[in-house]
Amino acid sequence: MPVFILLCALGAWSGFANPYFQLPPAVLLLPFGLAGVGLLAETPRKAMKMGWLAGTSAAVGCLYWIYIPVQHYGNLPWYLALPCPALLASALGVYYGLFALFMQRAVRRLSGFTTVLAAGFLWAAMEWCVGHLLTGFPWLTLSAAFSPWPWAVQGASLIGAYGLSGVLAAVSVGLLLAPSSRPAPALAVLLAAGIAVFGWRVMESAAPGGVSATVGLVQGNIDQSLKWDPEYQIATMERYAGLSTQAIATAQPDLLVWPETALPFYFQEPSPLHNRVVSFVRTNKTPLLAGAPAYIPATPPTKPELFNRAYLLGPDGAVVGFYDKEHLVPFGEYVPLGEWLPLGKLVESVGDFSSGRNQRAPSIGDIALGVLVCYEGIFPELAQKRVEEGATLLVNISNDAWFGDSSAPWQHLQLSLLRAVEQGRWLARATNTGISLLADPQGRITARSGLFTEDAVTGQVRLETGSTFFHQTFHIQAWVLLGVAASAVLTVLVRPLKAAPRRKLRV
Repeated sequence: MPVFILLCALGAWSGFANPYFQLPPAVLLLPFGLAGVGLLAETPRKAMKMGWLAGTSAAVGCLYWIYIPVQHYGNLPWYLALPCPALLASALGVYYGLFALFMQRAVRRLSGFTTVLAAGFLWAAMEWCVGHLLTGFPWLTLSAAFSPWPWAVQGASLIGAYGLSGVLAAVSVGLLLAPSSRPAPALAVLLAAGIAVFGWRVMESAAPGGVSATVGLVQGNIDQSLKWDPEYQIATMERYAGLSTQAIATAQPDLLVWPETALPFYFQEPSPLHNRVVSFVRTNKTPLLAGAPAYIPATPPTKPELFNRAYLLGPDGAVVGFYDKEHLVPFGEYVPLGEWLPLGKLVESVGDFSSGRNQRAPSIGDIALGVLVCYEGIFPELAQKRVEEGATLLVNISNDAWFGDSSAPWQHLQLSLLRAVEQGRWLARATNTGISLLADPQGRITARSGLFTEDAVTGQVRLETGSTFFHQTFHIQAWVLLGVAASAVLTVLVRPLKAAPRRKLRV
């Protein structure tokens, strides 16, 4: 059993994105190892315990970067910040422990073929739960590890990232059961072949569609410790204006995109900084999408509502639309149960934000923007909502400077690419420190910046209006997924042991 625990950890660490080395198929060792723990565990309790340990070990190696914003920007001493990644990993480990527990019972009650199918549905349902329960944190989505291989993630256009993760988990479990069940590995090979064949056919047949537009992404690389310093605000604006001028001279973009809170002041208030931005847009006659804090005034003692906003300015400098971030970062942008918990935010900026109440995509001309602020890009349902509101282009603005030179920017990038595939939309991603990029609806990167560099990335996109099968069946798929997974769990709970138990693996 220790071997399977080690496989889980090594598979996750090398399979998910990191700055040093990534081998996407290695991530399959995570469900492989958890299923192996279940096969070898003599009791459900041991399966849960060892599965939790294996999952926690895997997750903590991928989420170590949480220490960086908590310690460097949250003003916590190292001995309080250091346990934070472990605490989150241990919470995720509960899900992995439940998967191992399910496998412990399933392999003793179901056929190999049925076990593989049930494992796939359960894994997909597990990722759905991780993405929705307790505000959701679907950061370690299995299919995201394959984003560097666009052909391998085209299935997300049919069944979404969670569904594709379920298929990948089923492949892994099928290979594990090869010594004791012929149908199981046959099904695994069939599923893997289906992923590959479908992916290559989509890649070969994909044709440009929609009206073309040129987009410029400006990456300011502003030091996070200086960003909110009033004395540094003018320098920040001048840097963004200078880089944008380069982009305009190079490509004459139809839209410029600046990152999340690129404007570290209240743009809605008259000020020299406000005037500088408006003057720049008017002079260059180029629409601009830029992030800034915003608020709705209130009469005391009621507090004003604060929002993490993206303003869309027309070529005359007037605000033609905006988007307020809806899915806020717990303890970063607000404190859950703040009225009862004696805790403050780990990351200070302008105050506690409120969730946005958006109804339509901000647009100018043919460009309708599906804005996803920061880690909103990891949630499939938010990209789904943006397209339902009419978005023809997905735009992810972020500030990954919080995470330093760690795995987080790379993991965030690969998760965001899945939203393009799921929704069949081009993705424009502008970040403060990188990686900024343009990607097509197949998740292929067509232009990108480096990490921790000042840059202006320009390129053409297509303003798509069609919809993928996943988009059309999004709400139905969620109910089917959860229903089948619940049926599988109920089956293994009530079905008696098989008369002839399968031969155990000996590792």
